[in-house]
Amino acid sequence: MTKVGILVGSLRKESFSKKLAANVASLFPNGYETEFVEIGDLALYNQDFDDENNAPPEYTTFRNKMKEMEAVLFVTPEYNRSIPAVLKNALDVGSRPYGASVWNNKPAAIISQSPGKLSGFGANHHLRQPLVFLNMPILQQPEAYIGNVADILDEDGKIKDEGTVKFLQSFVDAFVDLIKKHQE
Repeated sequence: MTKVGILVGSLRKESFSKKLAANVASLFPNGYETEFVEIGDLALYNQDFDDENNAPPEYTTFRNKMKEMEAVLFVTPEYNRSIPAVLKNALDVGSRPYGASVWNNKPAAIISQSPGKLSGFGANHHLRQPLVFLNMPILQQPEAYIGNVADILDEDGKIKDEGTVKFLQSFVDAFVDLIKKHQE
């Protein structure tokens, strides 16, 4: 069973990113297990915690959970043309202590979304920057920018647009191919 961690860049209860991620999680084939990994309870990263061997228990829990994952799907909104602070903080926490990054060589894919037409383009591309540094092979194509997200979800949070479901299935299929390449 290949484990795929899902990190959602929004903390809202009714987050569009969370709803979109739940839809995408169901598109993975047999042999793949997806798991939402909590990032909202991580204290802001402070290197003193690691240097003094006094990391908060949430850091240890998160790091251990991410070590179990073989790939990571990021689903995020765009905040001020970039990624939400909670997501960047999770990347920082997982990248330390130095030399013990939980991200190294884990295939990654990004879906950005927005209630507007720009579809989180800035967040998607800003997130790619630290992932490259963290040595995460990133799905290049298809790129997933979901605009007008509120209009494609029904009252139960399910995607009601069949074209979007087909596109997201092609995205997951390409991500699975990337994961397989890095498991060989």
